[in-house]
Amino acid sequence: MRPLQGCRGRGVVVGTVTLCLAAGWALQTPGGVSLVVPQPNINATVAQNILLSVEYSCRGVATIEWKHVSSWGTTSIVEWRSGNYVNISTVYKDRVTTFENGSIQLRNVGMRDAGYYFVTVMEEHGTNAYGTIIVNVYEIIYEDLHFVAVLFSFLAAVSAILICFMWLCNKSLHLFQKKTTHKLTESTTEEIELETTEC
Repeated sequence: MRPLQGCRGRGVVVGTVTLCLAAGWALQTPGGVSLVVPQPNINATVAQNILLSVEYSCRGVATIEWKHVSSWGTTSIVEWRSGNYVNISTVYKDRVTTFENGSIQLRNVGMRDAGYYFVTVMEEHGTNAYGTIIVNVYEIIYEDLHFVAVLFSFLAAVSAILICFMWLCNKSLHLFQKKTTHKLTESTTEEIELETTEC
């Protein structure tokens, strides 16, 4: 009986060691990539800075790539490997900032920046994850309001000038009428005096 108990004890130890080794091996092997896109739809106005926010996690070294797809075509924006190189397209050279979590910031957006932004996270062991962000870019309404304000100011200034001109004309007409009335009065008085002297 005792030898059987010894075998059972060794079997439990071997089983435990094997289980620990298997768990360690499972933790070391790549478990894939997870990617979260917290804001899949972004509304922006012209000349604004926008953050295309994502969050990825993986056990290995990841390569992140961003592309822009619109009615003008597909453009590669940036590609980088965590902790290594960053390859930014010449079109976006001075407008893109990359972040360790896979996000990018796009500065000074225009109408051509509207469209779909695709992010791909590629793990070194061949596992990929994909995400999409839709960006809508609108023209600034304040430009139209600015035009209306300038036009209103111009019309107000023209109206003020016309009112001043009419006031001056009215004043001049009043003075002219006063002088004419004064002359008529003098001539009438002279005629009356002449008639009285003749009589």
